Amino acid sequence: MKLILTCEHATNLLPSSYHSLFKNEQDLLNTHEGFDIGAFEVYKSLQNLAHYSLHYPWSRLLIEINRSLHHSNLFSTISKKLDKAEKNRIITNYYEPYRNQIQQKIKESIDRGEQVLHLSIHSFTPILNGYVRETDLGILYDPRRNAEKDWAENFRKELSLQFGQFRIRMNYPYLGKADGFTTSLRTKFPRKYLGIELEINQKLFKNLDETEAFKLKLNQCLIANL
Repeated sequence: MKLILTCEHATNLLPSSYHSLFKNEQDLLNTHEGFDIGAFEVYKSLQNLAHYSLHYPWSRLLIEINRSLHHSNLFSTISKKLDKAEKNRIITNYYEPYRNQIQQKIKESIDRGEQVLHLSIHSFTPILNGYVRETDLGILYDPRRNAEKDWAENFRKELSLQFGQFRIRMNYPYLGKADGFTTSLRTKFPRKYLGIELEINQKLFKNLDETEAFKLKLNQCLIANL
């Protein structure tokens, strides 16, 4: 099994040509709306296990790389103000190159007869719209795909052994079959592709020592399931 590791919401950075568009939005960029807080650090700690890894280097507020082109939230409330030509340039210059590069790597492995595990690292805010999310880790997958379901359940068992105090839920806080990058890749690769998203509660990143211990244990869990 070949591990392809990605992080779609790694940073809150912007290409220089769009700094003016966001000049009054730094506070927003620093929130969970701008990027997945803590996800990039976890992604980097797992890179040594990956056959191939890639992170998206720009904020999701420019374009939501984890949404399909037809999705109503592809562009944020800020970037929606851009005209159609500029939006198309963003799609051509930023959205498509990232997604195409990962898709190509998956295709190369599958063409060699290898099974691909695509693990996408995300994090979620502990409180959203006043609702407290009582979960530490979420594993997102498509329950209609037996190979994904089996891998996700085995991974949950391993996580439970390492993180006995954590609450771990399947397909939470989002559904694995909802619109997303892994969802589109399942359509393109109906066989030998497993698309899994790991969602981490951002409250776990408040203590540096605990974060380091978490990353080490997560590394061990992933090794046990490759």
